[in-house]
Amino acid sequence: MRIGILTGGGDVPGLNPCIKAVTWRAGERGWEVIGFRRGWQGPLHYNPDDPEGSEQHLMRLDHEAVRTIDRAGGTVLHTSRTNPRRMKPEKLPEFLKGKFELAADGTVDCTAHILRVMEHLGIDVMVTIGGDGTLTFSAHLHRQGFKLISIPKTMDNDVFGTDYCIGFSTAVSRSVGHINSLRTSTGSHERIAVVELFGRLSGETALISSYLADVDRALIAEVPFDVNRLAEMISADRARNPANYAMVVISEGAKMLGGELVQHGEADDHGRRRLGGIGQLLGEEITRITGVDAISQSLGYLMRAGAPDALDQMVAKSYGTLAVQMIAEGKTGLMTVVHDGKYATVPADTCIQGRRRVDVAALYDAETYRPRIANVLGKPMFLN
Repeated sequence: MRIGILTGGGDVPGLNPCIKAVTWRAGERGWEVIGFRRGWQGPLHYNPDDPEGSEQHLMRLDHEAVRTIDRAGGTVLHTSRTNPRRMKPEKLPEFLKGKFELAADGTVDCTAHILRVMEHLGIDVMVTIGGDGTLTFSAHLHRQGFKLISIPKTMDNDVFGTDYCIGFSTAVSRSVGHINSLRTSTGSHERIAVVELFGRLSGETALISSYLADVDRALIAEVPFDVNRLAEMISADRARNPANYAMVVISEGAKMLGGELVQHGEADDHGRRRLGGIGQLLGEEITRITGVDAISQSLGYLMRAGAPDALDQMVAKSYGTLAVQMIAEGKTGLMTVVHDGKYATVPADTCIQGRRRVDVAALYDAETYRPRIANVLGKPMFLN
C-alpha cells in the first residue's frame, strides 16, 4: 500500500501532528507514505515524464522523518491555495501549458493530470488535509473514482459536516491571550481597542474568543453592523469601565450596514481575494464619531503561529489515526469528523453540501453586538 498525503490552504497548528500520525500508523502496517509539497501544487507540478526532475515536489515520509515534527506548528509539507480545477493558464508549469481547453471563465481544469500523477506514482489512497477549497477538490477526485480520505482543518471551524476542524482551539487560545494582553496598553491610554481576527464567512472564532475574553462588543461575519449605533454603545462601555477603556473584536469578514467586504490583492485559485482592514476602518470611524482615540490591531497570522495546544494535538493525531484505520478497513471516500464529541466519518463530499455558520439566533445578540450564551445544556463543547 502506498499512501499520499498533502496539506492545502492556510496553515494551522496541528497539521504536523496529523502528518506524523498518518505516517506512523501507516508505517506500523508496512505501508509507504509519500508527501506532496505545497498542497495540490505538488501533484500539479509533478511531471511523470521527468520523475527525477520532479522529485523536488515530493517528500518521502517515514518514522524518522516525522519523529519530532509534532512539536512545531505549520506544516513540513508546506502549503498553497491551489485549485487544479480552476487554474489560470499563466500559473501552469511549462510542461502543462497549452494542453487543456480554456473554460468560459478563462481557467483550465487539470484534474486529468492529477489523476495521471497518482497513477504514475502508484498512489493507492490520498489523505488530504485542508479547508473548504482543498476538500472540495478532494470530493471532486472522489467522484472521479479516486480513493481518498479527507481531514478538515481551519481556524474558522467552518467546514460543513464536522463539529471540529484542526486549528480552531489554538486560534481561539492565541486570540484570547492577545486580546487580554492588549488591555494593558488600551487601558493605560484610556482608549478603545479594535482587534481584528481571521474569519471570512464564519464568525465563530471571533464569537468564542470574545465570549472567553469577555470583550465589550463582538462583530461577526454573519451580521452587518451599524457603525453609529456601535460607536454609541462602545463609548458608553468605556465610560462604565473604572479604567476608562473598551475592547471590540471584529471578524475580518464583517461588514458595515450597506458596506462591502474589505479585500485586497488578486483572487486566488478558489476565486477569493485576501481580507483584512475592516478593523482599521472601524477604528477610524469610532474615533471620528466619538472623539476618543481608537487603536486597531489585526492579530492575523499570530492566531495560527506556533505549536498547537493540547486539544489540537489530540484531534489532529486522532484524525490521522482514524484515516489510516479506515484505509485498513477498505473504506475510502470519507472525511474524518467529530460528531457529538465522538470521532466519526461522513462521505467526502459532505463538505460541499452546506455551509457552516454561527447560529446567530442561539448564540449572538445582533442588537447589542455581543455573544449571547445563556443556555448551554445539550450544546457541543465549543457551543457551535
